[in-house]
Amino acid sequence: MTKPKVAFYWCASCGGCEEAVVDLNEAVLDVVAAVDICFWPVALDFKVSDVEALADGEIAVTFLNGAIRTDEQHHMAKLLRQKSGLMIAFGSCSHLGGIPALANLTTREEIFRTSYLQSPTVDNPGGTLPQKSTTIDGNEFTIPGFWSQVYTLDQVVDVDYYLPGCAPNPELLAAAVGAVLKGELPEKGSVIGPDKALCDTCSRRETKTPNKKLSRLYRPHEIIIDPEICFLDQGVVCCGPATRSGCGEKCIDGNMPCTGCSGPAPGVTDQGAKMLTALATMFDADTPEGAKAMADQVVDPAGTFMRYSVAASALGRRVEEEKS
Repeated sequence: MTKPKVAFYWCASCGGCEEAVVDLNEAVLDVVAAVDICFWPVALDFKVSDVEALADGEIAVTFLNGAIRTDEQHHMAKLLRQKSGLMIAFGSCSHLGGIPALANLTTREEIFRTSYLQSPTVDNPGGTLPQKSTTIDGNEFTIPGFWSQVYTLDQVVDVDYYLPGCAPNPELLAAAVGAVLKGELPEKGSVIGPDKALCDTCSRRETKTPNKKLSRLYRPHEIIIDPEICFLDQGVVCCGPATRSGCGEKCIDGNMPCTGCSGPAPGVTDQGAKMLTALATMFDADTPEGAKAMADQVVDPAGTFMRYSVAASALGRRVEEEKS
């Protein structure tokens, strides 16, 4: 019996999703025994030509992690989509844009200026910036084009399912592979994970005070956090109310608040807007000035409420004012 072909690919991300595959531990042997891994460049010696040689749809499922930022990533996403029966957005970056999509709050020109001209360790007296193509001694060299915007995977190709997390919980990955092998996948477009908010599975949920009002917000390093009490009750911003469960609450168990990596909770369209609204209802403020004073205590609103979801949010990116 021919084993189903499975591919893994890495676009704009940190590599943690690849580690999640390794973190299957002994279970990865069961996966390897059940499928034919036909493309996994980070771990095995495959070439793009190997994928190009496959028939359309020959790959049963591709797990693609990372956002789309370059010409090369876009090309590979399209190629793997063409060759795959199923495409799974694997992890926060492909699902929502992830940390790379925070770059949508600046511009490509500003990124290049900071990275190649202004950084203290840069020695670039000629002011050279990356070019897609250049010729040296008669030889042409090319690199992937760096786009002006970061996109989620489903903004460039059709996606069948989403496996959330930064990185995805290995148990969810194992369940997804198992569902593919058994043909027991949910409705197309589903997020493979619990249909609950993180607050519903949090070990501290019983300590949450109803209608709690906050007069001060704290960053984690500004307070000794009680390991038993709800973070929000302590004035520490925790994105649990707007975030899907399924991560295993590892941050919570480590006495750190949820940062929202598993994406929006079921029924939530814009995770950042939902979290901002949830927190605002806890402000002990009766005037616009008081509410603004509370809001100003959030040092980095976009990085706090949309840390993983800028590309998928209603905001999407910074909008430049038109010059008259």
